[in-house]
Amino acid sequence: MSFKITFTALASLALIASCGGGGYKSAARYAPKAPIAVGSASGPISRACLMSDRKARSRQLCGCIQAVADMSLSGRDQSLAASFYSNPQKAQDIRQSDNPNNERFWKKYREYADTAEQICG
Repeated sequence: MSFKITFTALASLALIASCGGGGYKSAARYAPKAPIAVGSASGPISRACLMSDRKARSRQLCGCIQAVADMSLSGRDQSLAASFYSNPQKAQDIRQSDNPNNERFWKKYREYADTAEQICG
């Protein structure tokens, strides 16, 4: 009986270990397979989107974009990304910067933007 319990415990442990670690989580990795409910998503990106002069803006689109941001960007990163609506040059400055923090942010921002485009249209 003891051998059976030990074997089961080791087999379970091996199965769990084979799943791998969490590591870096990009929104694309966790993108839903079906549409997500986004009508009420609000935050800095949604507010900036709604206040922008873009023709395609709508509560649904801006809520969707915010929902994707909630999945993939920190609050600090969301605030920075929201500032791009009123200051597009800031986005270019960060994109072209050699600062390692700006490079890390831009990588996360591009993944977010790509995912938002896939999910929100």
